[in-house]
Amino acid sequence: MLRDPCISLLRELIAIDSVNPSLVPGATGEGPIAAALAAHLRRLGLDVEVQDVRPGRPNVVGTLTGRSAGPFLMFCGHLDTVGVEGMAAPFDPVERNGRIHGRGSQDMKGGVAAMVDAARVVASEGVDRGRLIVAAVMDEEYESLGADALVTRWQADAAVVTEPTDLQIGIAHKGFAWLDVVTHGRAAHGSRPEDGRDAILRMGRVLQRLEALDSELQVRPPHPLLGAPSLHASIIRGGTEISSYPARCELQVERRTVPGEPAGGVEEEGRTLVERLAREDPEFQAEVRLRFARPAHELASDHALPAALRAVLHDMGVGSGPVGMSFWTDAAVLGMAGIPSVLFGPGGAGLHSPDEYVTTADVLTCRDALVRLASRYLRS
Repeated sequence: MLRDPCISLLRELIAIDSVNPSLVPGATGEGPIAAALAAHLRRLGLDVEVQDVRPGRPNVVGTLTGRSAGPFLMFCGHLDTVGVEGMAAPFDPVERNGRIHGRGSQDMKGGVAAMVDAARVVASEGVDRGRLIVAAVMDEEYESLGADALVTRWQADAAVVTEPTDLQIGIAHKGFAWLDVVTHGRAAHGSRPEDGRDAILRMGRVLQRLEALDSELQVRPPHPLLGAPSLHASIIRGGTEISSYPARCELQVERRTVPGEPAGGVEEEGRTLVERLAREDPEFQAEVRLRFARPAHELASDHALPAALRAVLHDMGVGSGPVGMSFWTDAAVLGMAGIPSVLFGPGGAGLHSPDEYVTTADVLTCRDALVRLASRYLRS
């Protein structure tokens, strides 16, 4: 029995280690999978460009150009994965019970295989007008440097980011901000409390206020698709030895944001919190710094792109209203660059966990839906 070429491609992609080295120092990165995908796209007849973003970590962009002017449609997915700790055979694509297991199967090599194989079908049928752009980018799992680089070179009138959505049309997702909070104390021997100032206990005050802030966020009027914003304490470090007062304590906080929250508002929240503590206690010393942030994403539900995709899915007997996704994606980068973007990809489970899988039938349905969407945009 012949395997569908989309599933064959998916198995090949899973078998290639593409763990992000920014997450796991010394990891392979996207170089080998990018080379394999570039060769595959060339065999399909696409014009291929390899965009070096970091040494050995490129984007791969394939294009199909029509015979006349028309809209540009982009399919976009990322090549990198998280680490493989706890996985016995992360790069062995095992198929069972209608599922394909392996690192990256759901996040998001299933979606990448679907969009690339959709390009195969589109290439065989021809493009009458406009252009199909198939972009496979690096580094989504860390800082999305690949998407940042992509939008400096390529634009489109519409884009589908094939993240795993269980075949639902995602028109919104949350953003995030990472804050560093440092409290200062005074080092001293543990037997001399009159000399010491405990930076860790002072951080306890910060944690109490952060918990209160999170409770406040949870009762704000929710976003209709994404719910309320939130925050959590992620990593804390402090102290040097058990018999000494700690002079410094460091906390990393993640704040999840929703559309409409002002830029810079998260850092201001943190600064306001520690300033209030300092007014209550003149000896309290702390600072807050924004480490990194990415905005939330939202596309109007009545935009032509989600409407066209809904029509395609309706014709296929797959019902899908617009939904919001809790995780962050490269769609926000595309959206900020003026490219209207939706999320649409196969279902599965276990992303970032030791048992990750994608649903085989969903990968094929995703591929077929993308072919039909491309026909609406690129055929006369």
